[in-house]
Amino acid sequence: MTRAKVLEWSGVVTAIVYSMLIAANIGAEFIGFTLLLSSSVLIGIWAKISGHNGILFLQFFYATAGVIGMIRWFN
Repeated sequence: MTRAKVLEWSGVVTAIVYSMLIAANIGAEFIGFTLLLSSSVLIGIWAKISGHNGILFLQFFYATAGVIGMIRWFN
């Protein structure tokens, strides 16, 4: 498996787990937003390597949402 595929699928799995944690509403929101940030970094690196500039641009917003969610969790 190539490095790009590992990044792509790691980001996808992380995003799925994030989505399920948030949807479950079990109090794991901070962990979920941390996973969202991690997913956006992984998919962002994959997008850069693979030349998917639209997806890379989108990951900046997902990363921002993850950071905002983590900050708001403490406030």
